[in-house]
Amino acid sequence: MSHITRGSTAVVDDPSTAEPPAPLPAAEGLFSLSPQAAHLNHGSFGAVPLPVQRLQAELRTEHELDPDGFFADLPARIAGARELIAAELATDPARLALVANVTEAAAIALDSIPLAVGDRILVTDHGYGAVTQAAARRAAETGAELVVAQVPLDAPDEAAVRDAVLAAVDGRTTVAVLDRITSLTARTVASPALVAELRGRGVTTLVDGAHAPGMLPEPVDPDADFWFGNLHKWAFAPRATGVLSVRPEWTARVRPLALSWEHHRGFPANVEWRGTCDYTPWLAAPAGFGLLRELGREAVAAHNAALAAYGQRVLVERAGLRALPATPGVWMRTVRLPEGFADTEPQYLALLAELWRRHRIRVAVRPGPEGAVLRVSAQVYNRAADYERLADALVELLKE
Repeated sequence: MSHITRGSTAVVDDPSTAEPPAPLPAAEGLFSLSPQAAHLNHGSFGAVPLPVQRLQAELRTEHELDPDGFFADLPARIAGARELIAAELATDPARLALVANVTEAAAIALDSIPLAVGDRILVTDHGYGAVTQAAARRAAETGAELVVAQVPLDAPDEAAVRDAVLAAVDGRTTVAVLDRITSLTARTVASPALVAELRGRGVTTLVDGAHAPGMLPEPVDPDADFWFGNLHKWAFAPRATGVLSVRPEWTARVRPLALSWEHHRGFPANVEWRGTCDYTPWLAAPAGFGLLRELGREAVAAHNAALAAYGQRVLVERAGLRALPATPGVWMRTVRLPEGFADTEPQYLALLAELWRRHRIRVAVRPGPEGAVLRVSAQVYNRAADYERLADALVELLKE
């Protein structure tokens, strides 16, 4: 059976022998997800626990009772929420800004880095699409070149991933935009060792840590020049709540997406304030971390890692799909879909639609660099039967 080593993310989890963990009793009834649905896509949009939903609703009511007073107090309240969140992420609040999500943070970071003709921005073919597009746009605007490192789907371990990334680095590589845990394949790319090596070579590093908060015990890499993550995925925060961490030497250069009345205060206030927006997700976000502590971080990590491994095992054994290598301790797993089944956008969208229409199942499917990939997530509300249901549904669809 899968098990987690306390105090780390090292998990012994042979998918061929993975067994489903016992449900966590304290998690029963915490979510408002449809009981008719098998929600196996927590890694995309998350699901907000009911206590956090209620707190956000109270904050919105407070806002509407006295909008003027609410906005007048907001800068201080946002700073207070940032302090609490920074403590949960074990990082310095002075280098942390609240943002809507990773996509916004990536745009801010890329816009803050001076680039010139001849510079190279390195990404990988496993990167999140919107972040890669932001890097491509920044390259086009500055005359820099976008270089895509090819990371094989079957790269067996972090060392092989590291080698694939470093093979694309040369003397002109100025910036590297790398995922801590990839959205497409749930693999570690920006390991702390790789980030430190790139920093030693003079490469400015941007780490997309979208899946790290709530999942990894030490999510923020202090060596990364810019690090950004989402709190609405695994940290139980409302949407849209993300964070941008910036090394001290860069904070004065950070260029917010828009000027505001807080611009003169500098980072992080100049990034956080955007006028008449809904800030209640940020104010409620610390409660998500509090709930995670109540459930027991280690218990949640052990449960989710084991359940994700079991889900992958079921898809291999029942549906005949091929497991892709996994990063130990990650609460998502991926399998390869048969060639021609979901290799184009119309195909994979049709597959997702049929899984929902016929079976009320939500998963993530995307065409990848070497064929289509299906990703399942595991959260405390999931059960072994959800993955068995998915496997049986795929067997049915594959026959058609």
